[in-house]
Amino acid sequence: MQRLSSTTGLPNTVRQPRFDRTKLKPGIVHIGIGAFHRAHQAVFTQRALEAEFGPWGIIAVNLRSPEPVEALAAQEGLYSTTTRSEAGDQSEVIGATVDWICAANDRAYVLSALADPAIRVVTLTVSEKAYGLDPVTGGLDHAHQAVAADLKTPNAPVGVLGFLVEALALRRAAGLPPYTVLCCDNLPSNGKVVRRLVLEMAQLRDPTLADWIAEKGRFPSSMVDRIVPAATDATRLRAGRLLGAQDALAIDTEPFLQWVIEDDFVSGRPAWEAGGAIFTDDVQPYEKMKLRLLNGTHTLLAHLGILANLDYIRDVMARPHLAEKARIQMKEVVSTLDPVPGIELGGYIDDLLARFSNPTIDHRNLQIAQDTTQKLPQRILAPAVDVLAKGETAVATAYAVGVWMASVKKRGDCDDPRRSEVIAAAASMDAMDLSGSFFSIPGLFPPGLLAARDWRDRVNAAILSFWDSGAASPR
Repeated sequence: MQRLSSTTGLPNTVRQPRFDRTKLKPGIVHIGIGAFHRAHQAVFTQRALEAEFGPWGIIAVNLRSPEPVEALAAQEGLYSTTTRSEAGDQSEVIGATVDWICAANDRAYVLSALADPAIRVVTLTVSEKAYGLDPVTGGLDHAHQAVAADLKTPNAPVGVLGFLVEALALRRAAGLPPYTVLCCDNLPSNGKVVRRLVLEMAQLRDPTLADWIAEKGRFPSSMVDRIVPAATDATRLRAGRLLGAQDALAIDTEPFLQWVIEDDFVSGRPAWEAGGAIFTDDVQPYEKMKLRLLNGTHTLLAHLGILANLDYIRDVMARPHLAEKARIQMKEVVSTLDPVPGIELGGYIDDLLARFSNPTIDHRNLQIAQDTTQKLPQRILAPAVDVLAKGETAVATAYAVGVWMASVKKRGDCDDPRRSEVIAAAASMDAMDLSGSFFSIPGLFPPGLLAARDWRDRVNAAILSFWDSGAASPR
């Protein structure tokens, strides 16, 4: 079977780019070309180009792994998404990408692209842990490997912040305006967070550069939503059947697609609204809704799945008593949300439960459970603080935290940037002190929760419900 390329004859059932790719010029650099970007920002950009063609092609940058870059090169920037539902599978070829670079192999090329005056927007999906955010101060974590390296050798960056700051310095020196930095990672007020980190790194390097970025730069916040499981051999085989060609970058995804963006750009943007993007003056209500209802519940379900020896979120949702835990958590945290323009929250919760239950989506619990220490603060701990502040008991959020602790104890392992601390905490658990070692992890739990004895007792009660002969296991 031939590999997907611009000369591949595709079936009429496959949706293809509805613009002339040979005329597409770059205007966006995207850093972090994993599955989510390919199923989200690139899809929105393709829709924008189809509705209003312009110089908004994507230069795709991966910071470390060359594999997706090599695959894009071999496929002339093309790949497919398979939208899966009970109604059937729909394949689409995405062709919004015009160039591809592995930063670890060609730092100079990445900086050249970022410094190019044609580039007006830089979008980011690098995961929460890549930014080097200190959870205690909210500023730079100087012990973060990439942050430390980029502070030491700012002209030879290795991390996302280092590349942003060095390229902004190059643009300033050339008399060019900055680009708009559009973070698409699941950080609360992500634009404000990235702005603070960029300015702090720039300040340590050159205060006048920091002043220029602060005055001229733009860092709109955004909220992104689409379930995109990690690709498997089954994903690629399915795509091959639909395309009649091999696609090394094939991904499965759900029909739902959402992007909410603060409309604050230095020098223009694509017509992303053509793909359904919502532009607003304030993304915070949407972001808070998604982090607390979707992401927080996803974290709970993933760890319940680990405890029950289930592979996928859909498997957890197929067990009514576990699915009910999801509804209970959302019912508790929804009271902490502000009104969300255009969204009826009860219907949003029903839609989330249906999305989680989609029998065609193979979203692994272990994938969702990665980096939990980076996710707990905004997804579960912040709403717990808000519920307690209202004089309520916050039982559901305590249960979710206890489930996480119990699942780590059961596995004896985790995929987390604070892995050594989390594993040590789990190893210290015993029937007399179920959660104390976890609550001692520096900077993880806010002081209000550390001081809330009743809430911590509810965490212990949740762990105890899974406790069997000194080890967490499902009952």
